[in-house]
Amino acid sequence: MTAKQTETTARKRLFIRTYGCQMNVYDSERMRDLLVPLGYEPADAPEGADLVILNTCHIREKAAEKVYSELGRLKPLKAEKEAAGGQMTVTVAGCVAQAEGAEIQRRAPVVDLVVGPQTYHRLPELIARVHRERGEALETEFEVEEKFDALAAPKRHVEGFSAFVTVQEGCDKFCSFCVVPYTRGAEYSRPAAQITAEVRALAARGVREITLLGQNVNAYSGEAPAGEEAGGRWGLARLIRHLAMIGGIDRIRFTTSHPNDMDEDLIEAFASEEKLMPYLHLPVQAGSDRILKAMNRKHTVAEYVALIERLRVLRPDIALSGDFIVGFPGEQESDFADTMKLVETVGYASAFSFKYSRRPGTPGAAMAGQVDEAVKTERLARLQALLDTQQQAFNASMVGKSLPVLFERKGRNPGQLGGRSPYLQGVHCDGPASLIGQIAMVEIVSASKNALGGRLLSGESCAA
Repeated sequence: MTAKQTETTARKRLFIRTYGCQMNVYDSERMRDLLVPLGYEPADAPEGADLVILNTCHIREKAAEKVYSELGRLKPLKAEKEAAGGQMTVTVAGCVAQAEGAEIQRRAPVVDLVVGPQTYHRLPELIARVHRERGEALETEFEVEEKFDALAAPKRHVEGFSAFVTVQEGCDKFCSFCVVPYTRGAEYSRPAAQITAEVRALAARGVREITLLGQNVNAYSGEAPAGEEAGGRWGLARLIRHLAMIGGIDRIRFTTSHPNDMDEDLIEAFASEEKLMPYLHLPVQAGSDRILKAMNRKHTVAEYVALIERLRVLRPDIALSGDFIVGFPGEQESDFADTMKLVETVGYASAFSFKYSRRPGTPGAAMAGQVDEAVKTERLARLQALLDTQQQAFNASMVGKSLPVLFERKGRNPGQLGGRSPYLQGVHCDGPASLIGQIAMVEIVSASKNALGGRLLSGESCAA
């Protein structure tokens, strides 16, 4: 469709609801960009939309059930639009689509289209097919390489001077609690040249900070750019050093990582590359070797602790974030006590913790020794209390220090700005609006669990 045709075609309304991880947020933005040439413009709510996409997450059971609940709410909206002579196309995308495509069609006839994560670039073709036939379309299989080749660079409006960039998809680890290897497929890394072009485009639009995304991002092994190392492949550390040379990019992060893929080059990058922020999300899931083995994590507690000690030698100011699962099948009180001990040993700046949720098709779902829900709830409460205490202590340790803050927006109060520290903490400080999009030194004068208050070192008054 030409630009002139697009202008003269009646605009259609697109509503996308995103569940789950930042990669899903990224994918939603790409789908939105891809549908613009078909005449779709964003809508703030599903009411009256011509196309509704639910971009789903399959990590936890409740997340999947939320999708079915949302489909139930869409059914009368679709009927209402059809009664008025219109059409609403309902699409389920993402990991639930990949894992439960046929089940979705059975349980929710309101759905017109099911699209797996590797088929987003075919959305225009699939949507057109639905418009022609108003029938069933089930597309969940496609070569992941073709997805990244076909999807255009994002044209989204970037807010906050930071952006997420997918560099890797899939996982080959097959942890026994996780559906990702089954829904996202085998590990695939985007070519370094393709990533570089996207980051340069983001920098040209004012982005100062990028976060490299992947289900197992530190397993990145992408094709080197032409002329650099013909036929060679780059690891994540090499990619980070290359992206750090792009003008305008001042901060680089990556998530989510697996301990087994933290190679020496990546560890050393924390010491040698100043643009790589001193903050690492490194999930461990449990502090018991017996449970780690049952989870098929392929590392021990001692190996995890040794890795962190090595990182702290090379980058003494590094802060750690983690993921924890309580109540995995077979977990005894002694195993949980080992998890608490590990948390005390490491000391986390922040963490995510969850009760184990049985995911159909994963080995963990069929294991004996499923833990009672009340026990999981009680253990999670104890773990979260300890993690909250550590987060508050870490934030309190910032008081009196001077931190570079990337200011992203105006604050809640007049004359106040909001930004982020190198450790992803929210920072509030009085200052001129001209600092938005800039990095400035701030003396931290107060701290809470979720934010820091400070004052500009140039002398402006503080606002916690």
